[in-house]
Amino acid sequence: MKHRHIALLAARAAAALAAASFAGASMPSNASGSAGYYAIVNQWVSPNRGVSPSAGCGGGGSAPALHVSGNRLVTSSGATYRLLGVNRSGGEFACIQGTGIWDGPMDQASVTAIRSWKVRAVRVPLNEECWLGTSDVPVQYGGATYQQAVKDYVNLLVSNGITPIVEMHWSYGQYTGPSAACSDVKATCQKPMPDAQYAPSFWTGVANAFKGNNAVVFDLFNEPYPERASGNETAGWVCWRDGGTCPAIAYQVAGFQSLVNAVRVTGATNVILLGGLAYSNDLTQWLQYKPTDSTGNLAASAHIYNFNSCSNTSCYDSQLAPVAAQVPLTLGEIGENDCAHVFVDTLMNWADSHTVGYLGWTWNTWDCSSGPSLITDYSGTPTAYGQGLHDHLASVSN
Repeated sequence: MKHRHIALLAARAAAALAAASFAGASMPSNASGSAGYYAIVNQWVSPNRGVSPSAGCGGGGSAPALHVSGNRLVTSSGATYRLLGVNRSGGEFACIQGTGIWDGPMDQASVTAIRSWKVRAVRVPLNEECWLGTSDVPVQYGGATYQQAVKDYVNLLVSNGITPIVEMHWSYGQYTGPSAACSDVKATCQKPMPDAQYAPSFWTGVANAFKGNNAVVFDLFNEPYPERASGNETAGWVCWRDGGTCPAIAYQVAGFQSLVNAVRVTGATNVILLGGLAYSNDLTQWLQYKPTDSTGNLAASAHIYNFNSCSNTSCYDSQLAPVAAQVPLTLGEIGENDCAHVFVDTLMNWADSHTVGYLGWTWNTWDCSSGPSLITDYSGTPTAYGQGLHDHLASVSN
Protein backbone atom coordinates (compact mmCIF):
# COMPACT_ATOMS: atom_id res chain seq x y z
CA MET A 1 0.00 0.00 0.00
CA LYS A 2 3.02 2.19 -0.27
CA HIS A 3 1.65 3.67 -3.48
CA ARG A 4 -0.79 5.83 -1.61
CA HIS A 5 2.11 7.83 -0.24
CA ILE A 6 3.63 8.65 -3.60
CA ALA A 7 0.71 10.86 -4.60
CA LEU A 8 1.40 13.10 -1.65
CA LEU A 9 5.17 13.19 -1.81
CA ALA A 10 5.72 16.11 -4.14
CA ALA A 11 3.15 18.35 -2.46
CA ARG A 12 4.34 17.52 1.04
CA ALA A 13 8.01 17.95 0.24
CA ALA A 14 7.31 21.32 -1.37
CA ALA A 15 5.28 22.36 1.65
CA ALA A 16 8.08 21.36 3.96
CA LEU A 17 10.58 23.42 2.03
CA ALA A 18 8.35 26.46 1.77
CA ALA A 19 6.83 26.54 5.25
CA ALA A 20 7.83 29.43 7.44
CA SER A 21 9.61 28.64 10.67
CA PHE A 22 7.83 30.17 13.66
CA ALA A 23 9.58 31.05 16.87
CA GLY A 24 9.43 27.96 19.03
CA ALA A 25 7.57 26.00 16.35
CA SER A 26 8.77 23.19 14.15
CA MET A 27 9.09 22.61 10.46
CA PRO A 28 6.42 20.23 9.24
CA SER A 29 6.66 16.52 9.53
CA ASN A 30 4.38 14.25 7.65
CA ALA A 31 2.90 10.92 8.46
CA SER A 32 0.47 8.60 6.76
CA GLY A 33 -1.63 11.29 5.66
CA SER A 34 -0.14 12.28 8.85
CA ALA A 35 2.18 15.04 8.37
CA GLY A 36 4.40 13.09 10.61
CA TYR A 37 5.69 10.73 8.12
CA TYR A 38 4.61 11.85 4.76
CA ALA A 39 6.34 15.04 4.29
CA ILE A 40 9.83 14.25 4.76
CA VAL A 41 11.75 16.38 2.38
CA ASN A 42 13.36 14.28 -0.36
CA GLN A 43 12.29 10.77 0.58
CA TRP A 44 9.10 9.87 2.30
CA VAL A 45 5.77 9.01 1.06
CA SER A 46 3.56 8.26 3.12
CA PRO A 47 6.73 4.61 16.14
CA ASN A 48 9.26 1.63 31.11
CA ARG A 49 10.52 2.12 33.58
CA GLY A 50 8.02 2.25 36.44
CA VAL A 51 5.67 -0.43 35.10
CA SER A 52 5.82 -3.96 36.37
CA PRO A 53 6.17 -6.63 33.67
CA SER A 54 2.77 -8.00 34.74
CA ALA A 55 0.98 -4.77 33.84
CA GLY A 56 -0.34 -4.84 30.29
CA CYS A 57 1.52 -6.69 27.54
CA GLY A 58 3.55 -9.61 28.73
CA GLY A 59 1.47 -10.35 31.80
CA GLY A 60 -1.04 -12.60 30.08
CA GLY A 61 -4.03 -10.42 30.98
CA SER A 62 -6.04 -7.60 29.47
CA ALA A 63 -4.71 -4.08 29.06
CA PRO A 64 -5.21 -2.01 32.22
CA ALA A 65 -7.72 0.78 32.68
CA LEU A 66 -5.82 4.08 32.75
CA HIS A 67 -6.30 7.54 34.21
CA VAL A 68 -4.21 10.66 34.77
CA SER A 69 -2.54 11.26 38.11
CA GLY A 70 -0.43 14.41 38.11
CA ASN A 71 2.00 14.07 35.22
CA ARG A 72 1.68 10.29 34.91
CA LEU A 73 -0.69 7.81 33.38
CA VAL A 74 -1.47 5.23 36.03
CA THR A 75 -3.38 1.99 36.40
CA SER A 76 -6.18 1.44 38.89
CA SER A 77 -3.57 0.31 41.41
CA GLY A 78 -1.63 3.55 40.96
CA ALA A 79 1.28 2.05 39.00
CA THR A 80 2.87 4.37 36.43
CA TYR A 81 2.11 3.20 32.89
CA ARG A 82 3.90 4.61 29.87
CA LEU A 83 2.49 4.16 26.37
CA LEU A 84 5.33 2.34 24.60
CA GLY A 85 4.82 0.75 21.22
CA VAL A 86 4.00 1.30 17.58
CA ASN A 87 1.60 2.90 15.14
CA ARG A 88 -0.47 0.58 12.94
CA SER A 89 -1.32 2.54 9.81
CA GLY A 90 -4.03 1.57 7.32
CA GLY A 91 -7.41 2.47 8.77
CA GLU A 92 -6.96 6.08 7.75
CA PHE A 93 -6.47 5.51 4.01
CA ALA A 94 -7.53 2.09 2.70
CA CYS A 95 -11.27 2.65 3.14
CA ILE A 96 -11.44 6.06 1.45
CA GLN A 97 -9.25 4.75 -1.38
CA GLY A 98 -11.57 1.80 -1.90
CA THR A 99 -9.02 -0.95 -1.27
CA GLY A 100 -10.29 -2.34 2.03
CA ILE A 101 -10.40 -1.32 5.68
CA TRP A 102 -6.83 -2.12 6.79
CA ASP A 103 -3.37 -2.43 5.26
CA GLY A 104 -2.15 -5.93 6.04
CA PRO A 105 -3.36 -8.49 8.59
CA MET A 106 -5.08 -7.43 11.81
CA ASP A 107 -5.64 -10.89 13.26
CA GLN A 108 -4.36 -12.70 16.35
CA ALA A 109 -1.16 -13.81 14.61
CA SER A 110 -0.31 -10.22 13.69
CA VAL A 111 -0.97 -9.06 17.26
CA THR A 112 1.17 -11.89 18.61
CA ALA A 113 4.00 -10.58 16.44
CA ILE A 114 3.51 -7.09 17.85
CA ARG A 115 3.54 -8.52 21.38
CA SER A 116 6.86 -10.21 20.65
CA TRP A 117 8.43 -6.74 20.55
CA LYS A 118 7.26 -6.08 24.15
CA VAL A 119 4.81 -3.49 22.84
CA ARG A 120 2.37 -2.05 25.40
CA ALA A 121 0.42 0.33 23.14
CA VAL A 122 -0.69 0.48 19.51
CA ARG A 123 -1.90 3.71 17.95
CA VAL A 124 -4.65 3.06 15.39
CA PRO A 125 -5.17 5.90 12.85
CA LEU A 126 -8.76 6.19 11.62
CA ASN A 127 -10.67 8.00 8.89
CA GLU A 128 -13.48 10.33 9.95
CA GLU A 129 -15.67 9.75 6.89
CA CYS A 130 -15.20 5.99 6.91
CA TRP A 131 -16.36 5.77 10.53
CA LEU A 132 -19.42 7.90 9.75
CA GLY A 133 -20.15 6.14 6.45
CA THR A 134 -20.52 9.27 4.34
CA SER A 135 -21.30 9.12 0.64
CA ASP A 136 -17.62 9.71 -0.14
CA VAL A 137 -16.74 6.22 1.12
CA PRO A 138 -17.39 2.94 -0.75
CA VAL A 139 -20.34 1.44 1.08
CA GLN A 140 -18.60 -1.88 1.71
CA TYR A 141 -15.81 -0.15 3.66
CA GLY A 142 -17.71 2.48 5.63
CA GLY A 143 -20.25 2.98 8.37
CA ALA A 144 -21.23 -0.02 10.48
CA THR A 145 -18.79 -2.33 8.67
CA TYR A 146 -15.83 -0.03 9.36
CA GLN A 147 -16.94 0.59 12.94
CA GLN A 148 -17.19 -3.11 13.67
CA ALA A 149 -13.74 -3.74 12.23
CA VAL A 150 -12.31 -1.02 14.48
CA LYS A 151 -14.11 -2.38 17.54
CA ASP A 152 -12.90 -5.90 16.79
CA TYR A 153 -9.27 -4.79 16.48
CA VAL A 154 -9.42 -2.59 19.58
CA ASN A 155 -10.93 -5.44 21.59
CA LEU A 156 -8.29 -7.83 20.25
CA LEU A 157 -5.52 -5.50 21.39
CA VAL A 158 -7.05 -5.07 24.84
CA SER A 159 -7.47 -8.82 25.28
CA ASN A 160 -3.77 -9.21 24.44
CA GLY A 161 -2.71 -6.75 27.11
CA ILE A 162 -2.04 -3.92 24.64
CA THR A 163 -3.41 -0.40 25.07
CA PRO A 164 -5.21 0.79 21.90
CA ILE A 165 -4.90 4.49 21.05
CA VAL A 166 -7.79 5.36 18.73
CA GLU A 167 -6.91 8.40 16.65
CA MET A 168 -8.62 10.58 14.00
CA HIS A 169 -6.06 10.89 11.23
CA TRP A 170 -7.74 11.99 7.99
CA SER A 171 -10.74 14.32 8.04
CA TYR A 172 -13.16 16.32 5.89
CA GLY A 173 -12.77 19.93 4.75
CA GLN A 174 -11.11 21.69 1.84
CA TYR A 175 -7.82 23.44 2.53
CA THR A 176 -5.52 24.72 -0.22
CA GLY A 177 -3.33 27.12 1.75
CA PRO A 178 0.30 26.85 2.88
CA SER A 179 1.49 23.29 3.57
CA ALA A 180 -1.72 21.79 2.13
CA ALA A 181 -1.41 18.02 1.72
CA CYS A 182 -4.14 17.92 -0.93
CA SER A 183 -6.93 20.09 -2.37
CA ASP A 184 -9.61 17.45 -1.86
CA VAL A 185 -12.55 18.25 0.42
CA LYS A 186 -12.85 14.55 1.24
CA ALA A 187 -10.93 12.85 4.05
CA THR A 188 -8.06 11.84 1.78
CA CYS A 189 -5.17 13.62 3.48
CA GLN A 190 -4.03 15.45 6.59
CA LYS A 191 -5.97 18.71 7.10
CA PRO A 192 -4.79 21.57 9.34
CA MET A 193 -7.57 21.08 11.91
CA PRO A 194 -10.65 18.91 12.52
CA ASP A 195 -13.82 20.06 10.78
CA ALA A 196 -16.92 21.18 12.65
CA GLN A 197 -19.19 19.34 10.18
CA TYR A 198 -18.15 15.78 11.02
CA ALA A 199 -15.47 15.67 13.73
CA PRO A 200 -17.81 16.10 16.74
CA SER A 201 -20.04 13.30 15.41
CA PHE A 202 -17.00 11.09 14.87
CA TRP A 203 -15.86 11.54 18.46
CA THR A 204 -19.37 11.15 19.84
CA GLY A 205 -19.59 7.82 18.03
CA VAL A 206 -16.13 6.62 19.05
CA ALA A 207 -16.69 7.67 22.66
CA ASN A 208 -20.01 5.83 22.80
CA ALA A 209 -18.35 2.75 21.31
CA PHE A 210 -15.62 2.57 23.95
CA LYS A 211 -16.95 4.36 27.03
CA GLY A 212 -16.74 2.20 30.09
CA ASN A 213 -13.50 0.67 28.80
CA ASN A 214 -10.72 2.91 30.07
CA ALA A 215 -8.10 0.60 28.63
CA VAL A 216 -8.78 2.52 25.39
CA VAL A 217 -7.09 5.90 24.90
CA PHE A 218 -8.38 8.61 22.53
CA ASP A 219 -6.06 10.79 20.40
CA LEU A 220 -8.33 13.55 19.08
CA PHE A 221 -6.47 14.63 15.92
CA ASN A 222 -3.28 13.52 14.29
CA GLU A 223 -1.16 16.57 13.44
CA PRO A 224 -2.66 20.07 13.64
CA TYR A 225 -1.03 22.87 11.67
CA PRO A 226 -3.46 25.84 11.75
CA GLU A 227 -0.60 28.30 12.27
CA ARG A 228 0.67 27.61 8.77
CA ALA A 229 -2.57 28.86 7.25
CA SER A 230 -2.28 32.34 8.75
CA GLY A 231 1.44 32.59 9.43
CA ASN A 232 0.63 33.51 13.04
CA GLU A 233 1.39 31.10 15.85
CA THR A 234 -0.82 32.79 18.45
CA ALA A 235 -3.77 32.67 16.05
CA GLY A 236 -2.92 29.03 15.50
CA TRP A 237 -3.17 28.22 19.20
CA VAL A 238 -6.47 30.08 19.53
CA CYS A 239 -7.83 28.10 16.57
CA TRP A 240 -6.43 24.89 18.10
CA ARG A 241 -8.42 25.34 21.29
CA ASP A 242 -11.50 27.30 20.20
CA GLY A 243 -12.09 26.40 16.55
CA GLY A 244 -14.83 28.24 14.67
CA THR A 245 -13.75 30.59 11.89
CA CYS A 246 -9.96 30.34 11.79
CA PRO A 247 -7.72 32.62 9.70
CA ALA A 248 -7.15 31.32 6.16
CA ILE A 249 -9.00 28.03 6.75
CA ALA A 250 -12.14 27.99 4.61
CA TYR A 251 -14.10 25.37 6.53
CA GLN A 252 -15.50 25.73 10.04
CA VAL A 253 -13.08 24.21 12.53
CA ALA A 254 -13.84 22.02 15.52
CA GLY A 255 -11.45 23.21 18.23
CA PHE A 256 -10.09 20.78 20.77
CA GLN A 257 -12.29 22.15 23.54
CA SER A 258 -15.39 21.23 21.55
CA LEU A 259 -14.05 17.75 20.83
CA VAL A 260 -13.18 17.14 24.49
CA ASN A 261 -16.74 18.22 25.28
CA ALA A 262 -18.14 15.86 22.63
CA VAL A 263 -16.34 12.94 24.24
CA ARG A 264 -17.25 13.82 27.82
CA VAL A 265 -20.94 14.48 27.19
CA THR A 266 -21.29 10.78 26.33
CA GLY A 267 -20.10 9.86 29.81
CA ALA A 268 -16.76 8.52 28.54
CA THR A 269 -13.88 9.17 30.94
CA ASN A 270 -11.12 7.69 28.77
CA VAL A 271 -7.72 9.38 28.71
CA ILE A 272 -7.50 11.90 25.85
CA LEU A 273 -4.26 12.81 24.04
CA LEU A 274 -3.86 16.22 22.39
CA GLY A 275 -1.07 17.00 19.93
CA GLY A 276 0.24 20.55 19.54
CA LEU A 277 0.89 22.79 16.55
CA ALA A 278 3.33 22.28 13.66
CA TYR A 279 2.21 18.71 13.05
CA SER A 280 2.26 18.03 16.81
CA ASN A 281 5.94 18.99 17.02
CA ASP A 282 5.34 22.30 18.84
CA LEU A 283 4.09 22.15 22.44
CA THR A 284 5.38 25.58 23.45
CA GLN A 285 1.93 26.94 24.39
CA TRP A 286 0.15 23.65 25.02
CA LEU A 287 -0.17 24.29 28.75
CA GLN A 288 -1.47 27.83 28.20
CA TYR A 289 -4.19 26.72 25.78
CA LYS A 290 -4.99 23.35 27.35
CA PRO A 291 -8.76 22.72 27.19
CA THR A 292 -10.76 22.19 30.34
CA ASP A 293 -11.81 18.64 31.16
CA SER A 294 -14.30 17.67 33.83
CA THR A 295 -12.54 14.34 34.40
CA GLY A 296 -8.96 15.62 34.56
CA ASN A 297 -7.90 12.97 32.05
CA LEU A 298 -6.09 15.06 29.42
CA ALA A 299 -2.54 14.25 28.31
CA ALA A 300 -0.15 15.74 25.75
CA SER A 301 1.21 14.21 22.57
CA ALA A 302 4.18 15.25 20.43
CA HIS A 303 5.51 13.87 17.15
CA ILE A 304 9.28 13.84 16.73
CA TYR A 305 11.17 13.00 13.55
CA ASN A 306 14.78 13.72 12.70
CA PHE A 307 13.78 16.39 10.18
CA ASN A 308 11.59 18.39 12.61
CA SER A 309 12.55 21.71 14.09
CA CYS A 310 12.33 20.26 17.59
CA SER A 311 14.60 17.27 17.10
CA ASN A 312 17.47 17.53 19.58
CA THR A 313 17.91 17.18 23.32
CA SER A 314 18.24 20.93 23.81
CA CYS A 315 14.76 21.42 22.35
CA TYR A 316 13.35 18.46 24.24
CA ASP A 317 14.66 19.98 27.47
CA SER A 318 13.30 23.45 26.74
CA GLN A 319 9.98 22.62 25.05
CA LEU A 320 8.91 19.09 25.98
CA ALA A 321 10.21 18.71 29.52
CA PRO A 322 8.10 21.60 30.94
CA VAL A 323 4.96 19.96 29.55
CA ALA A 324 5.99 16.52 30.80
CA ALA A 325 6.47 18.01 34.26
CA GLN A 326 2.79 19.06 34.35
CA VAL A 327 0.86 16.41 32.40
CA PRO A 328 1.53 12.93 30.99
CA LEU A 329 3.38 13.17 27.68
CA THR A 330 3.54 10.56 24.93
CA LEU A 331 5.53 10.89 21.71
CA GLY A 332 2.73 9.63 19.49
CA GLU A 333 4.98 9.24 16.46
CA ILE A 334 8.75 8.95 16.36
CA GLY A 335 10.94 8.10 13.40
CA GLU A 336 13.81 8.93 11.09
CA ASN A 337 14.29 8.91 7.32
CA ASP A 338 17.71 7.29 6.99
CA CYS A 339 16.93 3.60 7.56
CA ALA A 340 18.97 3.80 10.77
CA HIS A 341 18.06 4.25 14.43
CA VAL A 342 20.68 6.55 15.96
CA PHE A 343 18.19 9.42 16.16
CA VAL A 344 15.36 7.43 17.74
CA ASP A 345 17.78 5.75 20.15
CA THR A 346 18.80 9.14 21.52
CA LEU A 347 15.17 10.27 21.64
CA MET A 348 13.99 7.15 23.46
CA ASN A 349 16.77 7.50 26.02
CA TRP A 350 15.66 11.08 26.68
CA ALA A 351 12.04 9.96 26.97
CA ASP A 352 12.95 7.17 29.41
CA SER A 353 14.68 9.66 31.68
CA HIS A 354 11.57 11.89 31.72
CA THR A 355 8.94 9.11 32.06
CA VAL A 356 7.63 9.93 28.58
CA GLY A 357 6.01 7.32 26.33
CA TYR A 358 6.77 6.79 22.64
CA LEU A 359 5.31 5.00 19.62
CA GLY A 360 7.32 4.14 16.51
CA TRP A 361 6.04 4.92 13.06
CA THR A 362 5.05 2.44 11.66
CA TRP A 363 4.16 -1.27 11.91
CA ASN A 364 3.67 -1.64 8.13
CA THR A 365 5.81 -3.40 5.54
CA TRP A 366 6.64 -0.36 3.42
CA ASP A 367 10.45 -0.67 3.53
CA CYS A 368 12.44 1.82 5.61
CA SER A 369 14.06 3.26 2.45
CA SER A 370 10.71 4.86 1.53
CA GLY A 371 9.85 6.01 5.03
CA PRO A 372 10.16 4.91 8.64
CA SER A 373 8.67 1.43 8.38
CA LEU A 374 9.54 -0.82 11.30
CA ILE A 375 9.09 -4.27 9.77
CA THR A 376 9.79 -6.26 6.63
CA ASP A 377 6.99 -8.77 7.27
CA TYR A 378 4.00 -9.13 9.59
CA SER A 379 5.73 -11.79 11.65
CA GLY A 380 7.71 -8.87 13.05
CA THR A 381 11.12 -9.03 11.35
CA PRO A 382 12.57 -5.55 11.96
CA THR A 383 14.00 -3.29 9.30
CA ALA A 384 17.38 -1.69 10.00
CA TYR A 385 15.43 1.29 11.36
CA GLY A 386 13.00 -0.89 13.30
CA GLN A 387 15.81 -2.76 15.02
CA GLY A 388 16.37 0.23 17.28
CA LEU A 389 12.82 0.26 18.67
CA HIS A 390 12.75 -3.54 18.87
CA ASP A 391 15.90 -3.67 20.99
CA HIS A 392 14.99 -0.67 23.11
CA LEU A 393 11.54 -1.96 24.04
CA ALA A 394 13.12 -5.23 25.12
CA SER A 395 15.52 -3.37 27.38
CA VAL A 396 12.90 -1.22 29.12
CA SER A 397 10.38 -4.03 29.54
CA ASN A 398 12.62 -6.34 31.55
